[in-house]
Amino acid sequence: MKPTPPLPAIDSIIGSSATEEAYFSESQLPSCKSGFYTAAEERTTRRRTCRFLEEAGRVLKLPRVTISTSMVFFHRFYAVHSFEDHDRFEVSVACILLAAKTEESPKKLHVVIQECFKLKNLSTKAKKQQQQHEEIPGVILDKRGYLDAKCEEFVRLKDRILLLERVILHTIGFELSVNHPYIYFGKIKTMIASRQLQYIQPLSSSSEEPGKMFNQLTQYSMNFANDSMHTSLCLQFPPDKIAYACIYLSGQFCKLKPTDDKKWLDILDISMDELVSIGLQIMELIADKKGVDKSIFDSVRSDLDGMKRKVQGAPVIGDNSNKAAMRPPSLDDRESKKQRI
Repeated sequence: MKPTPPLPAIDSIIGSSATEEAYFSESQLPSCKSGFYTAAEERTTRRRTCRFLEEAGRVLKLPRVTISTSMVFFHRFYAVHSFEDHDRFEVSVACILLAAKTEESPKKLHVVIQECFKLKNLSTKAKKQQQQHEEIPGVILDKRGYLDAKCEEFVRLKDRILLLERVILHTIGFELSVNHPYIYFGKIKTMIASRQLQYIQPLSSSSEEPGKMFNQLTQYSMNFANDSMHTSLCLQFPPDKIAYACIYLSGQFCKLKPTDDKKWLDILDISMDELVSIGLQIMELIADKKGVDKSIFDSVRSDLDGMKRKVQGAPVIGDNSNKAAMRPPSLDDRESKKQRI
């Protein structure tokens, strides 16, 4: 078992206030700084682990908020620690356990360990090695694929996860109250009630328009907020800014526009830079999903570019030479250009 590294202050990585914009440089994340991962590998690792947390939460029948909280704990933990120092599977299990307690949907430790271990072994790589698991010292699986509660590996995992639960608490400064973007979607109802939005092509029945608009906008916003949890956006921006960017993206997918020739920035409390950065990071994440109409991305980029040029006279967002806009801005441009190991 690796010794637990000293705990640096999370404020030094993501900012000192949850309400303050907390841009960070990916090159300064511990895994990148040590050369263990490149920035792209770091992002991929976070996304893969969040997909595991998503599926584990579904298997454990945890509420959506609990799953999202576990992802926030995970992102905050690895904003301070390197992926090299702690096994991400063990950290993920500890994050689920802690989030379930925090959001008042607790699960027994042995249930969490067994379900997560079984889920881990259902991966393609694990299937190929299925016959080898029983030969690994300390690992005993029953007929259903669950880890035997009396075997050495279960005991080791139990002790390790209980230790990591305490390490996570220290790392996040015992800040267990997590605000998610979901609580800010009440603004959708206000916007519709005050007639701030309209369909680009009006519906045949105007009486059905408000109800359909509310349902579509809310559902898309929830989906985008869930997707945002797979990125490090929760480290970069406060939840209300993420929520407003999700509403904007939803409006684009629902083919809505502000009324009275207003711009989205006029009705959403978010700056142009925030909207561009959050929007592009979410689009980059969902671009590879099956069934996604990629043509809408061009429409969103075009709209963002139009707004940004009017506000700042900025270069075209969709330009390949401006791909850096899709990443969190660096605190030190020179540092971000250094070749990483």
